[in-house]
Amino acid sequence: MALSCQQDSYLRELSTRVKSCVPARLQTVVNGKKQKLEGFEVVLEDTVLFPEGGGQPDDRGKINSVDVHRVTRRGAEAVHFVQSDLEVNSEVNVTVDWTRRFDHMQQHSAQHLVTAIAEQKYGYKTTSWNLGEKTSFIELDTTSLTEEQLKELEDEVNAKIRASLPMYPRLFESVDDPKIAEVRTRGLPDDHVGPVRVVIIEGIEANMCCGTHVANLSHLQAVKLLSVEKGKKGKCNLVFVAGSRVLQYLGRCYQTEKALNSVFKGPPEEYAELADKMQKNLKAAQKNALTLLRDLAVLEAQKFKTNPERENFFSLHRKEGDNEFMNIIVNEINDENVVLFLTVGDEQGSGMFLLAGPEDTVVTLGPKVSDLLEGKGFGKKGRFQGKANKLINRPKVEELLQEYFRSSGAEK
Repeated sequence: MALSCQQDSYLRELSTRVKSCVPARLQTVVNGKKQKLEGFEVVLEDTVLFPEGGGQPDDRGKINSVDVHRVTRRGAEAVHFVQSDLEVNSEVNVTVDWTRRFDHMQQHSAQHLVTAIAEQKYGYKTTSWNLGEKTSFIELDTTSLTEEQLKELEDEVNAKIRASLPMYPRLFESVDDPKIAEVRTRGLPDDHVGPVRVVIIEGIEANMCCGTHVANLSHLQAVKLLSVEKGKKGKCNLVFVAGSRVLQYLGRCYQTEKALNSVFKGPPEEYAELADKMQKNLKAAQKNALTLLRDLAVLEAQKFKTNPERENFFSLHRKEGDNEFMNIIVNEINDENVVLFLTVGDEQGSGMFLLAGPEDTVVTLGPKVSDLLEGKGFGKKGRFQGKANKLINRPKVEELLQEYFRSSGAEK
């Protein structure tokens, strides 16, 4: 016998009895982190909460006031995971999270409709499908669909919705029933027991399925085929939204359009042209900024070289600089007797560093500088450079270098 949620997908609550309640653990994800919940596995005489299956996620809801965190199928029974003990044989009231359920009904029923028409119209069979949180996709046994096919498929799907065709389940007592041979199916689970449930879209198809569905295609409201993406070898994924998700998708698109209006200062149909123009302007500006940064590096080096009171130590930080900026300064100064300590990036955070000078000095001090900056570096031919995670420690490095000059007599 099918569960009440499979007999009437619009049933939102049910009074039933507890058959069993045993301690259990549930591996789940809360706020992106894996957690193990302590609780109980509860089997009821009947339920309005659908256990995951047929590509459809499980329902959420309550048993009395207790939250149901997961519903799975075990043979013909639905197993509910809760965190409160329930008395065996006690009468309970089961309610479903209707918003989640109806969304799943719309997406799953839309999948049946799109699958049936894609196969009838183009011969493309569905090999699997996925019901996601925002969009879903149907894996089709073809490498691609043309834009014309995509439009034709969407138009016909929505025409069937406007025709308000009935959609309903039918139970067959056994898988051996000869009429089962006429039904589209990908097979039954190994642990299936009891009657075989077939979902029918009147005049379109009959498909073996355990999921919850709308009673009429008009309840789908609309289906939007969003894109065709590359799938597994020889297949493609047809991405779609149905029902309330179409309105949600349209709402997100409108909010994005409003935000882009303030950036592009033009109508949506000109966004691509305006974005291309903005990108070209940005590249030109970046090129100019890079040229100015290189010129600045040369000027910094010349400023040091022409200073009559300069020492044999030069320290500089430039937030907007890069490795080339630092190397230009070293090359321009070009004095093996001068020790240069250069850094670029966020002076309070991470960036890059370069220590240059006499080879023996750099070999000695390079790793110490790297350690003080909590970074990683390498040395070669009088230069030691790398990444720094704590540029805030620059003063400590300068102290280290000054102390080294004093102790070695290198300072003038």
